[in-house]
Amino acid sequence: MRTLTPQQALLLSLFAAITTIGMKTGAWWLTGSVGYLSDALESLVNLAGASFALVMVSLARAPADPGHPYGHGKAEYFSAAFEGVMIFIAALAILFAAGERLLHPQPLGALGIGTALSVGASLVNFVVARILFQVGRAHRSLALEADARHLMTDVWTTAGVVVGVALASMSGWVWLDPVIAAAVALNILREGWGLMQRSVDGLMDRSLAAEDIERIEAVLATFAARGCSFANLKTRVAGAMHFAHVDVRLPGDWSVARAHALADEVERAVEAQAGARLTTHVEPAD
Repeated sequence: MRTLTPQQALLLSLFAAITTIGMKTGAWWLTGSVGYLSDALESLVNLAGASFALVMVSLARAPADPGHPYGHGKAEYFSAAFEGVMIFIAALAILFAAGERLLHPQPLGALGIGTALSVGASLVNFVVARILFQVGRAHRSLALEADARHLMTDVWTTAGVVVGVALASMSGWVWLDPVIAAAVALNILREGWGLMQRSVDGLMDRSLAAEDIERIEAVLATFAARGCSFANLKTRVAGAMHFAHVDVRLPGDWSVARAHALADEVERAVEAQAGARLTTHVEPAD
């Protein structure tokens, strides 16, 4: 899915959210199931999350300016935090609806068509989630991966709701329906907490993943035969942008021009081969 841009992938997610809201709302209206209502509310969160993610991804890819010389990459973390907050709000609404239904049980309506609509919506979410995962990894976009993970949570949520509603209908235990809805709420609360953690972690200048650091070190190692060594490698992630800093230790008798030329070459090699913007600090080896 390299041909899709992050913005195009999120537009697809928006379209899918609108489609699944209609399908899941129809399932709730036909069956009267609070479990299906909880599923529809989570799709509303998908719509809000994808909308905010589209704005933040577009901002994150805006070019650097005098006020933001390192770019706007961290905007994607706000998207993940926003989606986490929306998940918490949806979960509280689901728990409230489930509690009301436990106090005032109601029989379930036509499950056949309602269940078919819910399963169809789940298939839409599954396909879109796979696309978002692929595009997000290709473009190193946290916002897309967060949206994809939430959609996959929605898929498993729908599966649980369908099974729970079917059991409630077959057994006659209508209390199973709100209990399943409450379980759905607790599950999406867990997902919301995970999104919040990843967002805060990114805003705290987390280092690159171990495999990314190994790629940078492999590039640096190719310059060892040129009479230099490297120390104090530091890295950080800002959305899709990867940054690194390293000390370059060179013989003390090198001219400034020669040292500068090698440092520039190292920076270009790391960006081209490891995808990180490297800043170097030249020091005498002795």
